[in-house]
Amino acid sequence: MLLSIRRINVPPGQRVLLSDVTWEEFETILDELGEHRAARIAYDTGVLEIMAPLPEHEDDKEIIGDLVKALLEELEIEFRSLGSTTFKNQIMLQGIEPDQCFYIANESKIRGKKRLDLTQDPPPDLALEIDVTSRTHPSIYAALKVPELWQFEKGQLQINLLQNGSYVVSDKSKNFPNLPVAEILPKYLYRSKTEGRNSVIKAFRNWVREQIQN
Repeated sequence: MLLSIRRINVPPGQRVLLSDVTWEEFETILDELGEHRAARIAYDTGVLEIMAPLPEHEDDKEIIGDLVKALLEELEIEFRSLGSTTFKNQIMLQGIEPDQCFYIANESKIRGKKRLDLTQDPPPDLALEIDVTSRTHPSIYAALKVPELWQFEKGQLQINLLQNGSYVVSDKSKNFPNLPVAEILPKYLYRSKTEGRNSVIKAFRNWVREQIQN
């Protein structure tokens, strides 16, 4: 298994599926792949997916993540951003690496921790998936009990809230209930492609401040 993993070369935008992978093999593969890699993984009861994102995927991920960070900072909300951290639960045989994730309401519960165990620690309050390469796995996020999942696809943001074990599409964010994030974030993401990152982040911060004042 390890020899074949070392030899796997996944082109950007493509994925490899491995079936009948045990939890122990999954853990070993994670160690073999290491943390500093471009590929993302998803594990669902024996099926392991290894996917290499496209450059445009990574660019959108960074801008959207920066917008969310700016929003939380302007709202003066403590948070912890853990990027594409591997979240897994051995009991449920589930594992996933989001494009970006945030601890917000539960930030204080994982503050200072270097390693998280979802059998004991809470899941992130918000996970982001940039679905350019169609690798989102809502069922895994639901099994891990992530309360809010954002999916960006074709310039649109879909907000999914966990209700009774499955996701329901919502017009409002649980983490930002008073702001039209589904409408506004894609607009600033689009602007960043022509106006530049710094200019757009500054404009977005100004917009948030106006919303706070109003």
